[in-house]
Amino acid sequence: MDDAAAQPEPLTKQDFEALARFRFAIRAYLRFSEDAVRAAGLTPQQYQLLLALKGFPGRDWASVRELADRLLLRHHSVVELVGRAQNQGLVQRSAHPSDGRAVRVALAPAGERVLTRLGALHRDELRRMDTAILPPEWESASPSPSSSPEPSPSSSSSPEPSPESEPAPSPD
Repeated sequence: MDDAAAQPEPLTKQDFEALARFRFAIRAYLRFSEDAVRAAGLTPQQYQLLLALKGFPGRDWASVRELADRLLLRHHSVVELVGRAQNQGLVQRSAHPSDGRAVRVALAPAGERVLTRLGALHRDELRRMDTAILPPEWESASPSPSSSPEPSPSSSSSPEPSPESEPAPSPD
């Protein structure tokens, strides 16, 4: 294997500017989100919990383990987060019908109401930001006419691609 082939493509000044713009947009969105969530009386983690529940694919509940995976938190941290949210009337827990060790967590009506309001605010902010939050497009990422297209990062199964990730080197 040629050492030159294994080296990543060098970044240009424009690449760094694009990365910086993208990172700034992410931070601006997160700042907006944290401020909006706190103004509604929640912590950012509580909002993320409610959003993970409402956005869980295919059903209206999730197990603590699934929530830990979605929130990128340890199991015991999610247990505590769910407990605090339940004490505030935001979520409800119930026994899992087929697994005595598991607990189902679902939105309570109060959690549904606050999430509906916050979700609309977040959607509107993303619309306002338009293309600022989109990852940069790299000229070198477009396939040449002789190469086959690579899967896009959005089709991967990882929870969130790293904004600083470089495209994978071409196998040829």
